[in-house]
Amino acid sequence: MMVSSVWAALELSLTCISALSLISPAWFQTATFSFGVLTYCSWPQSDRWNQSCRTFRSLDDIPDLAWKVSAAFLLGGWLLLAFNAIFFLSWALVPKGLCPGRGSGKMPSMQAAAATTSIVGLLFFPISLASPFAKEACGASSVYRRGQCQLGWGYVTAILSAVLASVLLIIRRPRVTKVQGPTVLFSSDTEKIILVPEMSK
Repeated sequence: MMVSSVWAALELSLTCISALSLISPAWFQTATFSFGVLTYCSWPQSDRWNQSCRTFRSLDDIPDLAWKVSAAFLLGGWLLLAFNAIFFLSWALVPKGLCPGRGSGKMPSMQAAAATTSIVGLLFFPISLASPFAKEACGASSVYRRGQCQLGWGYVTAILSAVLASVLLIIRRPRVTKVQGPTVLFSSDTEKIILVPEMSK
């Protein structure tokens, strides 16, 4: 129960961090403008607290194809992380007798898909720096070149959440050790160990 609760807490935390990075407008920023996957903000030069922010409400509103692909992958990865966290939480809360298959099943493969999907989305997003929208904000930006824009905390957080999803997957993977050698049987009648030589199949 304790291990399931820890995994549930880790998965929920990772899902929240990933969601925060998705809604953050601080992936790339200048002195008066910042943008992320789903939002962008602008403000006067001397007053950063007076921000005006907008959200891309659908994929049609996003200005570039690579940006749309990135958003779709990142949202898909986040949904997989969220489903995985819900499964972990349900396994942590359900009594052990009601869920005999606890700890096995599709969850490692779902987390692997979430991590992979997020990483693909993160790799696609810098391609959108060649879009007219990004060039207007960042000056001479191009594919994988940020121009005058600085890397923001939102993009770094998204990278961190994808790495953590991969690390959690590696840590959680069950380790199976196959021992080669003779089979050892215990005889209850004689209380002796019986060694059986290994037979080839």
